[in-house]
Amino acid sequence: MTPAAAHASPSKADPIAPAAGGAASALAGAGLTDAPVVRRAIDALVQEVGTRSARLSDARPPRGELGESYDALLKRAADTRGRALLYPYLGTGVGNGALVELADGSVKWDMVCGIGVHFFGHSEPGLVRAALEAGLSDILQHGNLQANFEAYAFAEKLLAHAGRQSRLKHAYLTTSGVMANENALKVCYQKTGGAAPRVLAFQDCFMGRTVTMSQIGDSAANRIGLPLNTLVDYVPFYDAVLAEADGPQAAIDRSVMALRQHLDRYPKQHACFVFELVQGEGGFNTAPREFFTALMGLCRERGVIIWDDEIQTFGRLESMFAFELLGLGDWVDIVTIGKMTQACATLYTEDLNPGPGLLSGTFTSTSAAYRVGLHVLDRLASGAYYGPKGLIARNFAAFARQVRALASKHPEWFPPVDPPGAPDIVGGAGGMMRFTPFAGRKDRIMKACKHLFDEGVITFYAGHGPYHVRMLPPLGVFREEDWPKVFACVERGLARAAAEIGPTDRAPGQN
Repeated sequence: MTPAAAHASPSKADPIAPAAGGAASALAGAGLTDAPVVRRAIDALVQEVGTRSARLSDARPPRGELGESYDALLKRAADTRGRALLYPYLGTGVGNGALVELADGSVKWDMVCGIGVHFFGHSEPGLVRAALEAGLSDILQHGNLQANFEAYAFAEKLLAHAGRQSRLKHAYLTTSGVMANENALKVCYQKTGGAAPRVLAFQDCFMGRTVTMSQIGDSAANRIGLPLNTLVDYVPFYDAVLAEADGPQAAIDRSVMALRQHLDRYPKQHACFVFELVQGEGGFNTAPREFFTALMGLCRERGVIIWDDEIQTFGRLESMFAFELLGLGDWVDIVTIGKMTQACATLYTEDLNPGPGLLSGTFTSTSAAYRVGLHVLDRLASGAYYGPKGLIARNFAAFARQVRALASKHPEWFPPVDPPGAPDIVGGAGGMMRFTPFAGRKDRIMKACKHLFDEGVITFYAGHGPYHVRMLPPLGVFREEDWPKVFACVERGLARAAAEIGPTDRAPGQN
């Protein structure tokens, strides 16, 4: 039996629904998902999805006869939202692990997964089963006044994992990563008594797109036309180029000096410092533990709450939590989780437990999100993903080998970045992977991503000069032996992008 099939097998007993037997057997909901008729129906549905999923074995181009109807669907989507889709992506609802079928008949390697949402790819049997079980629930949405136990089972499990190496004790659940961040900020403001209105964040950070988080995120394009009423002070992230030239301590000292200046300029005015332990939108930038402890130590000294944003990092590094990987569990006061967990959460210590009324919501998430999220947590905990020899580390190494082989074959595609800002063409950590062709110029990177899409591999971009092609692959189901297939698509896409770059557009020294 394959690992996927094993996880798709029916459970012996539903761990969430009221148990059948004893006094509980009188409950109408007791053992519903384990009733033989229900189990047979779910088994049949999972099997049918698997049969259709198995028809997808590699990337393939669109089917010409579907082009007209697909264009019509794309136009309807564009008319609805007011602008064209960034990628012409409309799925059929079926995929196979890292492969996804679009309604134009094409099949693509999905190496960005909705920007990190689908760690277990498409049509994964265990996730399909969990969602089907959730569909039997009497409610679709859970909320502040009405929830079944799925929500609390999910929160319990998340806290159990987080509490292994931290002081995190409580969780509030919500529907999206940006709302988890909004809730974290509210907690930080409340615990400083409303007397500390300023926020510290890293340069090039991204927090989401609510009015407040768009202001904290360091991207001018995301706040055009918005009122600027959130006070934010930025600290440089770890400068890998400076560290390579003058040593790691020089990069640490640069950021500590900036933080100290902000704290001295506005004494007791900062509610929190939001840390990205690996920057996401900023370019998959990494830093050593000593960088974070130096900054966190100064925050602790000045009474600034330490907030760890793990919306994108959770689950996809060499430890389940980035704070675990870096040994920072004793430092963090509040942590936000999202993306691959389906339901999102704000975790906090007992000291930060908010007062009544601060965190509430009609919707906290859906029955399917909680059931699938529980399955994801179990899979992460039971799989061989973590550690220096785990699946995540091995896949990052395989990715890096593919990039370096491609750069050796086509050095003209990988000139030095302009402006300097990345010491290597390969970067990131674990399941957060990036590479830097065409000198890291934004227009060329975006063009490359669209050509990659056309050639059968879905990627995205990240960074702020230099820019990078990024991947957030579904490592929960990805096979290491498929990297050459993915990079065959990458090579064709980069060749098409390179063909559009004239001699004057190339980096200095390139023909």
